[in-house]
Amino acid sequence: MIFRGLEEYIAVHWVLQAALVAALILLGLGVLVRRSVSASGGGILPDEGLTVRNVMEVLVEWLAGMAEERTGPEWRRYFPIIGTMFFFILISNLLGLLPTLDGATSDVNTTAAWAIIAWGLYTWIGITKHRSRYLVKFLGPSFFDAEIGGRVVHMRLLAPIFIVLEIPLDFARMLTLTVRLLANMYADHTVIVVWLSLAPIGVPAIFMGLGLVISFLQAFVFALLTMIYIGLALDDPH
Repeated sequence: MIFRGLEEYIAVHWVLQAALVAALILLGLGVLVRRSVSASGGGILPDEGLTVRNVMEVLVEWLAGMAEERTGPEWRRYFPIIGTMFFFILISNLLGLLPTLDGATSDVNTTAAWAIIAWGLYTWIGITKHRSRYLVKFLGPSFFDAEIGGRVVHMRLLAPIFIVLEIPLDFARMLTLTVRLLANMYADHTVIVVWLSLAPIGVPAIFMGLGLVISFLQAFVFALLTMIYIGLALDDPH
């Protein structure tokens, strides 16, 4: 593997190398699309045929529609990081399909980092929007209301039980995001490497085709779950 081989010579962990390559590819795609849109008449009509700009625009519009549906009217504030997350993971997944290359998403450090970012993002959104009321989501349902000191108080009789359960479950989302992405991509890339060593012609193409589907689905699922968590954080606690 190229990145693992370079690790000995440049003293940079292969995961950082793979992540940097994915980031540079994503940046390059952005520059190409921006240049196409900035050209004379480029922002009005789509390009002819299958081009980088057309593919990127279709993916961005599709992802934006999902973000608006899942996170509501404030989706534009959070879409840049969701889009970056999706495309970085997708590119990293696809890099892992190429012979002699590694995808950063095959390593737990990358998947855990994105999971922490996703958790931190929706937690920050919930706290900044609802302040201390954000904690209500961990207290369980309200069975009835009581007036105490001139204020209506929601009586959450099972709060001691729910808070013990809900807080660890919320943190567990980081673990599930990490393991889901890591397990699927590591297994997919490992299967392809094994078949390349056993039958370098023919059979690996089938698994690489399946790998393309899995790479896209895993990037989509990660972004979708992040959207859902953001939408839940934006919901008014009650």
